[in-house]
Amino acid sequence: MNKKYLLGLLTLALVGTISLSSQAQEKPTVGQKIGHAATDVGHKTAEVAVKGTSKVGNKIYKGKMAPDGSDVYIDGKNKKYYVNKRGGKVYLRPSQIRTRPMQH
Repeated sequence: MNKKYLLGLLTLALVGTISLSSQAQEKPTVGQKIGHAATDVGHKTAEVAVKGTSKVGNKIYKGKMAPDGSDVYIDGKNKKYYVNKRGGKVYLRPSQIRTRPMQH
């Protein structure tokens, strides 16, 4: 009797695990794809807007680049930053600023 109860419980656990793993592997819906695309567009729009504002309102640190290779800007308080892919300003320590290689 005890073995039947244990076997039934084990079978139930196995069926539950299989059903949960099959649900986790479903393809994303159209709504999810649209949501991700809208998020990506929003991030790119923010990046372009902040970079444009930075180029107009702040100085570009000539001959220097951020760790990701983008331009380094200097704000009114003499702080150096770059704009990440989400449009956020990332302030840099002096050790993070690199010299841009000369192009021939």
